[in-house]
Amino acid sequence: MPVPTVLHPAHSPAGGLSGWFDLSWELFGELCRALAVRVAQDFQPELVIGLATAGVVPAATVATMLQCDFEAMKVTRREHGRVAHAYPRVLSPTPVSARGRRVLIVDEISTSGDTLRLALAAVREVGPAAVRTATSFVRPGGYRPDFHALETGSLIVFPWDQQVIEGGGLVPGAMYTPQA
Repeated sequence: MPVPTVLHPAHSPAGGLSGWFDLSWELFGELCRALAVRVAQDFQPELVIGLATAGVVPAATVATMLQCDFEAMKVTRREHGRVAHAYPRVLSPTPVSARGRRVLIVDEISTSGDTLRLALAAVREVGPAAVRTATSFVRPGGYRPDFHALETGSLIVFPWDQQVIEGGGLVPGAMYTPQA
């Protein structure tokens, strides 16, 4: 994948990340398809729970492909778009529709596994018949969900972060700044 030419220095690869991975919408769709196929081979969920914010995008796509129900649950370290806590917190009710059903929890990436483990514990409290976890990406040496589409040590620039709406128009996302 090409390296973005204009990057905010605060987001430069660090902490063991090996370069940049600009994820296109097309490749994102293919990764969702691969994830759905992997899940379908070993688990037949009745409900997919997407972890807000970014995890709902692959979760809704996978739920549609698997032809099952979809719910969202907010589990995050962020407040007002910024990292505010050292550990994630559950900030919305756990979907009670998980009770007695086969549930797949989906997030966009797994690194430490803190968010997935917290969501998993919260979902187990409502009594699902079975529960599994899945992510689009995993980090080498990081927490391994039950299913994932791709392992990478690169900093992933998701397609929904590449351009955002400001002042009624599309502008480069926060990871991109004008060249000096």
